Amino acid sequence: MYSVMTWKILGVSLYLIILIVIGIVASRRMKDIRDYFAAGKKLGFLAVAFSARATGESAWLLLGLTGMGAFYGVHAFWVVFGEVLGVAGAWLFLSRRFKRLTDEYDSITIPDYLESRFRDTSHIIRIVSAVALLVFVTIYVSAQIDATGQAFESFLNWNYFVGAIVGFAVVTVYITSGGFLAVAWSDVFQGSLMLIGLVCLPIVGLIEIGGVSELGDKLHSVDPNLLSLGGKDGYSLMGIMGILSLALIGLGFLGSPQIFVRFLSMKSEGEITKGATTAIVWTLLADSGAVLIGMIGRALYTTAKDAPEAILGESCQNVLSVSMDLLPAFVVGIYIAIVLAAIMSTADSLLVLASSAVVRDYYQKVKNPHIPDEALVSHSRKVTLILALSALAIAMAVAVISPSRSVFWFVIFGWSGISATFCPVIILSLFWSRLTLRGALAAMITGFFSVIFFKFIAPDLPAVGDHLSKLSELPPSFALAGLMGVVISVLDKSGLDQIRNASDDLAMASRK
Repeated sequence: MYSVMTWKILGVSLYLIILIVIGIVASRRMKDIRDYFAAGKKLGFLAVAFSARATGESAWLLLGLTGMGAFYGVHAFWVVFGEVLGVAGAWLFLSRRFKRLTDEYDSITIPDYLESRFRDTSHIIRIVSAVALLVFVTIYVSAQIDATGQAFESFLNWNYFVGAIVGFAVVTVYITSGGFLAVAWSDVFQGSLMLIGLVCLPIVGLIEIGGVSELGDKLHSVDPNLLSLGGKDGYSLMGIMGILSLALIGLGFLGSPQIFVRFLSMKSEGEITKGATTAIVWTLLADSGAVLIGMIGRALYTTAKDAPEAILGESCQNVLSVSMDLLPAFVVGIYIAIVLAAIMSTADSLLVLASSAVVRDYYQKVKNPHIPDEALVSHSRKVTLILALSALAIAMAVAVISPSRSVFWFVIFGWSGISATFCPVIILSLFWSRLTLRGALAAMITGFFSVIFFKFIAPDLPAVGDHLSKLSELPPSFALAGLMGVVISVLDKSGLDQIRNASDDLAMASRK
């Protein structure tokens, strides 16, 4: 009779082996840089939808959103609402235009698209894009590696640093072997695991507790605010700021490079309708399941006397605790694999994205424009490894410097930085033909620095600091970046000559 620990190790080992096999098989299909960074632009709707969702969620779905469900109760469903709106907006209103334009420009990276859209012969927007991606993607990947170490430490009682290195090693092996194709295939596998686990575990938990009504009674006895959609602050100004902070997290899906490179890689726009349906349903089920798991964990394992900070700090235990207590031992290992899938499915995508920024968008397009695509695959693998090692070093350093760190803010900061830098520009570029190169650059630079300002400086401002802190850094940074892009473009009369054919491009992209 195997022990629970044995089943845990077996489940995790099988999961890691499957990822490595996917990388090996994908490597045999990879011929050039288009395959490495965009899977040859031949992906079907299922691969794109599952890959986009698995990548878009990251460690915070299993470690952060379950914790928010435990900490906030039904108030956390504002996140579900915001994410469903964001995913639906990206697929239904942006993806078709973006796919048509990137096909027209023959783009294989997001900076490829931006440079073509703004007729930038100076490569400045490509360089700015590459720098922004390197900074925030490295932070974001380091957060995923950090979460991997914490997951191995919590679930298998491994040393944190050993767990982080093991997770890092597996991700690095399969993405350097198979590139974006390996990422897409692994994301279908990992996204399926995540969806099944997040749907099944709440059902088992509700049956154990005695149904939704009994869950409500238990949560009410712990804290009545857990059943309030408005949360403990209600619908006061501070409460509305908190609601907006949660609901507007979906803004990050409206143009983030790690999401939109999936649209670029689709084999045709005919995949969009089926992909949109798949992605929206996935988001609704998986995110709702994560919140419910947190609420069930709070009802089962805490009382009114427990400190809220301790509850949030123990959030990564929710999935493991509920699964260990309610499911057969051999299933527990699978749930550990599901947590790791949420982490690694984002880390792999971001590493390929950052690698493309260095190899394609700087080394080839700026420094060595005559180097052929087929010569870049080996360079891409080396750069991917270097970036992964950099992210590992950051994760290790943060773990030593700040032992009480929160995975949630670490992830959200990286997510917000990428989103505020790219999303307003992507949206404006798809709908407004008068957005100039200078306007686009102003928006990107504003978004980049606004995230830093609203995260580290704005909370200390007198009178408004508390409200801005409650709102979080993404919404104001997003708004400022978009506004700056519009204002500078309106003032940039000379820049209109450079994009005089942009209206024709957008007319093509918007045709029925």
